Amino acid sequence: MADNNSIAAMRKVYQLKSLDEKEVNADPVKQFENWWKEAVNSGVQEPNAMTLATCNANGKPSARIVLLKGISENGFVFFTNYKSRKAHEIKESSFAALVFFWKELERQIRIEGKARKTSAKESEEYFSSRPRESQLGAWSSPQSSVIKSAEFLHQNMKKYYDKFHEQEVPRPEFWGGYIVEPQVMEFWQGKPGRLHDRLEYSLNEDNNWIIQRLAP
Repeated sequence: MADNNSIAAMRKVYQLKSLDEKEVNADPVKQFENWWKEAVNSGVQEPNAMTLATCNANGKPSARIVLLKGISENGFVFFTNYKSRKAHEIKESSFAALVFFWKELERQIRIEGKARKTSAKESEEYFSSRPRESQLGAWSSPQSSVIKSAEFLHQNMKKYYDKFHEQEVPRPEFWGGYIVEPQVMEFWQGKPGRLHDRLEYSLNEDNNWIIQRLAP
């Protein structure tokens, strides 16, 4: 068993940067893009890795890491199997939350909003850009379903490899994208003494973004 005393004693002093409401963009998506560019240019490993949290109709949450695949003025895009657990939970409760943590920059971004399917055209465009092996994998894996063994997946992969041999792999109807349309976004910058900077953007009734500083 892990040593709880050693876990509790873990510390990191955050001191790289600060976050001032006078300097951020009035639009949180544009502010995200500013931080995104900095993360990419700073060599952050997999800056597109994000925690996606969803909730079923009974309020039971679940979370997993997925990859961001697109940013637009409307929100943040990822792709998945429409029969997966996350997809079922989005259908039951359309709200979702995303979290990015870029430890190299001592930064975190939280996003809360509604998730909806992207258009079939957007899903087709992204699917066609994927490596062939990933395309075949989308057909081969009944995501989130119980399977007997890993061999089942290997057999399925071979089946679809043979089926689509020497032809383009079409996108399965059960696979595609979601966009999370933000209603709340929070930017967190680590600071010494745990007096971290937290700026929250929230949409008001007039659909305008309000920026507020939160206590750490």
